[in-house]
Amino acid sequence: MAFLEIKNVNKYFPMENGSQLNVLNNINFKIEKHEFVSLIGPSGCGKSTLLNILAGLIHADSGELLLNDKAITKPGNDRVMVFQESALFPWLSVIENVMFGLKIQQIDKKTAYTKALKQLKAVHLAEFKDSYPHQLSGGMKQRVAIARALVINPAVLLMDEPFGALDDQTRLLLHKELINLWLKTKKTIVFVTHNIREAIKLSDRIIVFANNPGRIIEKINIDLPQPRNKDNKKLVELENRILNLLQSEMNFEGGYRYEEIGA
Repeated sequence: MAFLEIKNVNKYFPMENGSQLNVLNNINFKIEKHEFVSLIGPSGCGKSTLLNILAGLIHADSGELLLNDKAITKPGNDRVMVFQESALFPWLSVIENVMFGLKIQQIDKKTAYTKALKQLKAVHLAEFKDSYPHQLSGGMKQRVAIARALVINPAVLLMDEPFGALDDQTRLLLHKELINLWLKTKKTIVFVTHNIREAIKLSDRIIVFANNPGRIIEKINIDLPQPRNKDNKKLVELENRILNLLQSEMNFEGGYRYEEIGA
């Protein structure tokens, strides 16, 4: 039995003309415990919609989602989302932001502080614990957001283009941070990205989506140890394979920009 299962999931969005857009069409795949899986595909193929369904923020129109053999029907502490924007509370300090989820769980303040500080140390931000979000760089804000997600010890970390708004140098540094955290914590991660190289560098497996309707066209295993050298011949071959898949399915009116695919 798989740890996380997506079975025959369909999702429709209403259109202004009264018709319905099939955003997700018969989506089926499984994720094992501790696996890092990336979802990649053109804009509008339903990647983020599926992530929101896994988070319990919206519902599928049909199909089933199971975590540890239990149906996903609403948000829960076993699944936490990290968004492209850090979504930190500007009136709270860094450590107060990280403590926020523990406060909701009614963890006592001393224990919450200790846990939050430990998680900030894990993302190398303990010295900024008393700073406020406006005093941090974009990369630092995302590290705080990741710490805030991990501190409540979720079973699954859902990440929706968490590095998409960052410059290349910061993105590369956070790739290294995320891989180190994943190797230490062994969290199950579902990661949405537009960037082929990012997906290949980080993932155990890549699920390739196409749109019109949103559907899976390929599931690719990456059986290479971490950390990975971007110039590895196998990685270059994988990049070309995925690029060819996406180009063959590309919607030029609403799909990829060339730079989004990491080319």
